[in-house]
Amino acid sequence: MKILLAEDDATTAENIGVGLGSAGHYVRIASTGRDALTLLEAEPFDLAVLDRLMPDGDGMSVLAAIRRRDRHLPVLMLTALGAIEDRVEGLEAGADDYLVKPFALPELTARINALGRRWAAKKDEDGPEVSLGWGGLTLDLLDRVVRWQGTAVPMQPREFRLLEELLRAQGKLVTRTMLLESVWKLHFDPRTNIVETHLSRLRTRLTDAGCGEAIETVRGAGYRMRDGV
Repeated sequence: MKILLAEDDATTAENIGVGLGSAGHYVRIASTGRDALTLLEAEPFDLAVLDRLMPDGDGMSVLAAIRRRDRHLPVLMLTALGAIEDRVEGLEAGADDYLVKPFALPELTARINALGRRWAAKKDEDGPEVSLGWGGLTLDLLDRVVRWQGTAVPMQPREFRLLEELLRAQGKLVTRTMLLESVWKLHFDPRTNIVETHLSRLRTRLTDAGCGEAIETVRGAGYRMRDGV
């Protein structure tokens, strides 16, 4: 899963990031509530881990902001406040789980995995996702077909997966590292232009179909679907 970790203590954040990374998760770290909200606005996440106390305010305000934007994102709160009233307040405000510091990393990992399974099961109950869309561009996940304004666009499997990741982000930034992990299952940079090469081919196919400039390059940051496609 791709996890947002909002934790102001650098040592704690690094230890959690390394531990969750070893468990197969991809972690983005924010040291303030403001940074956490900026990341949530810019990138898609599967789960958020929020420290209750942060330099620029109570983590509860971050939780409230998340719930205004996304009612479904799983959120686990970390806190040094162990009183029952504090935990109840967090859960009532929309947190899905609560873990009191100090805690063992294996317990945090287990709770995160449990939240991920619960969320995946809920999505299955709601029915399988069968298509993605962005303007006149649609991607059929069952037949593995891309269409521009109803006309099929020929596409190789890697190109299809790249477009799928960009469409899932719904206009938010997708970094090169994210694409390497999601499309090629690489948790390291192979120091090649593999992403750029396949994106160039994808762009050519979309341009030939009449959907030019659909993918925007954000210099030094990544890629996203362009508005108005």
